[in-house]
Amino acid sequence: MKSNNLLLIILLFATIVMPAKAQIAVPHLYVEQDTCVEINEVVVTGLTGTTKMKYSPTPITVVNKATLRNQSSTNIIDAISRQPGITQVTTGGAISKPVIRGLGYNRVVVVNDGIRQEGQQWGDEHGIEIDAESVNSVEILKGPASLRYGSDAMAGVIIFHDAPQLNADGLKATVTTEYQTNNGLYDYSGALQKRQGDWFYGTRISQTRAHAYKNKYDHYVFGSQFLSNAFSANVGRHHDLGQSQLKLSAYHLTPSIVEGERDEYGQFETSENEYNPKSYVQKSLPYQKIIHFKAVLDNTFNIADGSLKAIVAYQQNRRKEYEEFDQAGLDLKLNTVNYDVHYHTPLLNEWQFVTGVGGMYQQSENKGSEYLIPDYGLFDIGLFATASRTFNQWTISGGLRADHRHLHVDGLIDEGNRRFSEFSRNINGYTGSVGFIYNITSRMNFRANTSRGFRSPNISELSSNGIHEGTARYEIGESKLKPEYSTQFDVGFDYSSYFISLQLSLFANHIDHFIFAKHIGQIFIGEAYRAYQYTQGDARLYGGEITLDMHPMKNLHFDNSFSFVNARLLHQPAESRWLPLTPAPRWNSDLKYEWPSVKLSKKASGVNLSGLFVGCGLECNLRQNHFYALDDTETETPSYTLIHASVGTDIMKGLNKLATFAIVGSNLTDKAYQSHLSRLKYADVNPVTKRRGVFNMGRNVSFKLTLFI
Repeated sequence: MKSNNLLLIILLFATIVMPAKAQIAVPHLYVEQDTCVEINEVVVTGLTGTTKMKYSPTPITVVNKATLRNQSSTNIIDAISRQPGITQVTTGGAISKPVIRGLGYNRVVVVNDGIRQEGQQWGDEHGIEIDAESVNSVEILKGPASLRYGSDAMAGVIIFHDAPQLNADGLKATVTTEYQTNNGLYDYSGALQKRQGDWFYGTRISQTRAHAYKNKYDHYVFGSQFLSNAFSANVGRHHDLGQSQLKLSAYHLTPSIVEGERDEYGQFETSENEYNPKSYVQKSLPYQKIIHFKAVLDNTFNIADGSLKAIVAYQQNRRKEYEEFDQAGLDLKLNTVNYDVHYHTPLLNEWQFVTGVGGMYQQSENKGSEYLIPDYGLFDIGLFATASRTFNQWTISGGLRADHRHLHVDGLIDEGNRRFSEFSRNINGYTGSVGFIYNITSRMNFRANTSRGFRSPNISELSSNGIHEGTARYEIGESKLKPEYSTQFDVGFDYSSYFISLQLSLFANHIDHFIFAKHIGQIFIGEAYRAYQYTQGDARLYGGEITLDMHPMKNLHFDNSFSFVNARLLHQPAESRWLPLTPAPRWNSDLKYEWPSVKLSKKASGVNLSGLFVGCGLECNLRQNHFYALDDTETETPSYTLIHASVGTDIMKGLNKLATFAIVGSNLTDKAYQSHLSRLKYADVNPVTKRRGVFNMGRNVSFKLTLFI
């Protein structure tokens, strides 16, 4: 830690002594040209449609394409996990689940192609089925967003945006490739966009392969290899009433699963006599096959000086989990129809109103020989209305929503025993929010918001009854669980100028009927399994994020952020008073120097470098001693600091961009560490070293290249 402390002192000293002469770029909003971007002018979709960030009463983080490009990651959630207040629950390199301010799983809604992504979010080892290369920017809404998105948006919403349409007739092609040294990851992605008159088209194909990753304690981690393939296409037309677009996509992921079992010599046990950890094609048991298909019809109609948005979509998620090579044990097929219709009224006496209806219909079937959850059908409908007004320096906004969910669970007799009981439930939820923003000056804002969140129990919590191989435990549901309700208060302050940007966001959240799995003993089915049953209690969370970004000299960026969450189960003994999977406090610090333009040719039409940068930084995760200790479910996680560096540029010919190139190094000191939210932390003890669990990835260098044709 001494070397890390020395680096921090150098960075702080540079900030103090260097003259402040340059314009500042606000965090996460860096654009690929020599200009100043201020938070007050950033446009976001927010909760009720397109608006400027300064008019949002809840905190929103925007991550653009340049930010995604200039870091190393193995999936799209990994790519955004260093943002303030955002973390991830991981199972190796392929599987990541987003966590917002200490809450994850079905408490976070993921929106892609304008609709909520519906896979198998309830599972510990279930990731997000989205092609990272298709993502152009990301909006992260922190705080209950049930007003707009209904059940499950208690912690917040992550919205993925694809590339914007061409604004003029023509054809655009891009080819992207990447290679990572640690796990041999290589991917490629090719995209075409065309516009001709009122019509526009697009298509993309991507593939990612990675062999087992390594670290200095475990060496190669058997079972961490994965393969993904993705395809998408769209066609649309601008017409007299607005715009209509059809999007089709398919995503196929085949990850092996790290179990961490070891022999007496401390070596990983595998299903193969001769396992090659650097093989891209060799599977190891257990492994999964996930196919996610989606079709979205997205329409915008201009009616009576207002805007009507109408989206209908179909999704099919097929998840197969293999314990034997030739036959899937767990095989789940989930069909979902999403619908969303809302109308933005024209201004009425300076008020903006949005009203709408949205929901989904789901049908889930078991196709395999093993069972964890029953077949079920679900229908959701929600009605909402919001209002907002800006006058003088004030913006006020709020709204109400009513949700109804009907759930029918099918019974099942398995080998003469009743595995699942048939039942139906109707669950209603009523939510709302009200907030305001006060623009103290054109650069300084104060915001406050109170909101009510709602989450219906998911099918696993209500009805699971079986061995969940991904978690190596027997899970038992409770059909009488009540829906969760949260009441959250947010306050924030932000200031941005040409020299400094400061954002402070604080929150306090109380959740009634918080659902969690409690250890109840062991069940013997061939071997002993730890048994967990879902139960409820009240929870309290508070914390926040602060970002401070400075320009101590021209073209030098010094970006810092700190995130903290305190999450407790109320009325519990000491061993079970902390919420499971609570992220550790984290400090990120990055120093980057940019050259706006480097001329390689004296000709105006020659080849030059634009936005050339070199950067370094650290990610410091503090000790997490607030953990769910009952029955050794979780353990304390020591602090660790990771060092990273990057360099990159745009290659220009005149005003045309030919390519972008970046080299990103992560964990450069090859630190052996375990993230507190890594599920592999609780794998078997190595009998030789006596270390428990599997460690995260060691030193990794990524090479990224995008060609514009």
